[in-house]
Amino acid sequence: MNILLHGINILPEFHAYIQQLIQVFEKQGQGVWVTESLYPSIRDTGSRKSISVLPEDNTGMETMDFVISIGGDGTLLDTISRVGSWEVPVLGINTGRMGFLATIAKEEIALAAQDLLAGRYALEDRSLVCLESSIPLFDGLNFGLNEFTIHKRDTSSMITVHTYIDGDYLNSYWSDGLIVSTPTGSTGYSLSCGGPLISPIARNFVITPVSPHNLNVRPIVVSDDSEITFNIEGRSEKFLVSLDSRSTPIDASVELKIKKEKFVAKLVKFPNYSFFDTLRQKLNWGYDMRN
Repeated sequence: MNILLHGINILPEFHAYIQQLIQVFEKQGQGVWVTESLYPSIRDTGSRKSISVLPEDNTGMETMDFVISIGGDGTLLDTISRVGSWEVPVLGINTGRMGFLATIAKEEIALAAQDLLAGRYALEDRSLVCLESSIPLFDGLNFGLNEFTIHKRDTSSMITVHTYIDGDYLNSYWSDGLIVSTPTGSTGYSLSCGGPLISPIARNFVITPVSPHNLNVRPIVVSDDSEITFNIEGRSEKFLVSLDSRSTPIDASVELKIKKEKFVAKLVKFPNYSFFDTLRQKLNWGYDMRN
């Protein structure tokens, strides 16, 4: 197999864990690759001679059997953007803080690698949000695992986002912005703005306003077969749109449409994984003396 490792600005205290991971794969005769952003973290290890570096343009991604994301949830989102329509399975190792997506602790690296090589895993398909726009945006990477967001660009007045579902008028949101989240992204920015938690295998989008001026405006869950379009108004000439952690300014003349992407993100999950266990642990549910 060909296994790609990806990480961004890995702290020195985690380098030994990366070396441990590489050694497990090398011992089993697997081909190990790293991205250019991860290579400085393994450059001074004894394994560097047997490791290939994937170019920044991702040439060769289609030959990978697995991609291992080393970092936090942000790194895993970046990994998904690199994998794109190749749908290479992604495993997230958590060296960050929250870890809703990257769920493997650094102490479990060796066991996770062994389970992966032995086939003791399942693949979980996660839907992606797709942006269609009247001008090219995001260098062709017009999809995201978590959410699409419209946001005011500065700290001045709010914006108005006129929103339509399959051509039918939904609402005009007077707010700082608007989020369209996938089920995976329901534990991210949407959650912090009061959006509901959605099971990752649900077939929905969540539309969540950011700091709405009208207090009776609430998030709404719609089918992910829907096409969502917008008209934006505001005193500023520019607004920000983002896909996960990538953002770019636009003006109100740009036409925007959100729908479900044709391909999915495939996340590697091991038998002891439970989404609901993760929720309880990360959100501290049940920390009550009565339990």
